[in-house]
Amino acid sequence: MKLFTALIFSFLTYTSFSQNMSPEINSIESNHFIDSLSEYLDDLNIKENTIDITSEYWDTSKIKLAYSTEENFPIHIQFKDSNYVSPISRNKVVTSRYGWRKGRAHKGIDIDLITGDSLYAMFDGVVRFADYSSGHGRSVVIRHFNGLETVYAHLSRYGVKENDTVVAGSYLGKGGTSGNARGSHLHLEMTYQGIPVNPEYLLNFDNSNRVQANDIWITKAWTRPELHNSYRQSKLEIFSTKEEAIASMNRPTKVYIVKKGDTLSRISTRNNTSITAICKSNHLKYNSTLRIGQKLIIE
Repeated sequence: MKLFTALIFSFLTYTSFSQNMSPEINSIESNHFIDSLSEYLDDLNIKENTIDITSEYWDTSKIKLAYSTEENFPIHIQFKDSNYVSPISRNKVVTSRYGWRKGRAHKGIDIDLITGDSLYAMFDGVVRFADYSSGHGRSVVIRHFNGLETVYAHLSRYGVKENDTVVAGSYLGKGGTSGNARGSHLHLEMTYQGIPVNPEYLLNFDNSNRVQANDIWITKAWTRPELHNSYRQSKLEIFSTKEEAIASMNRPTKVYIVKKGDTLSRISTRNNTSITAICKSNHLKYNSTLRIGQKLIIE
């Protein structure tokens, strides 16, 4: 800031001095000084805001990394912009959500596309992985400057390679069906230091391309697929302050009392959770018999 102030003062002094010069010289010299100052400030801004996001836990051979850092919730993620660039050029249709699906954890969302559709980086960052991965097929992983990583899976063609620097909107490749994909779609995952995060908690996937909040505090509930149902969107409660997130984590446990005619499927639908989450929280099996009046913990 002091350097910036000094430069402005120099410019004002120079402008005052140049007024005594001839109009032609004054115009040429002023424009040259302004251009030089602008170029210098741009370089200074780049240097001051450059963060080496490849200095730690940087492995271009693995799609997923094992972090030794302890999981401390709530997790704080910041976005400098209120919008992101859509990963596809057509309207986004989410066909499968973050959550439990057919007895397995679906740690991302699926967005419909046609094989050959171009894919784009959602934020600035550096490509950490661009290779084939079992299940995900051809995949690209980008680490962003806020610590978030985005995973673009099932590509048919690559448009970038490891260690490439990208900006929001950069071409990443073509969508497809590589790996374990039934039909063409983009499988999109978001992780923070190896922890999966429900993408819909961070971003709005309609045509607004809106970030849910510039400051987001993530509780453990938004990192556990078993607490969500991949066939419907979870009820969103965005925490923009640490106090809100901590308060939600300290809420009393919700208890559901089994009624006549209840099944695990019906209870999961009513409480916007998955059957797996109910079974894990209450040490039940899928074929367990429910009793009227039985109390179930709902997380």
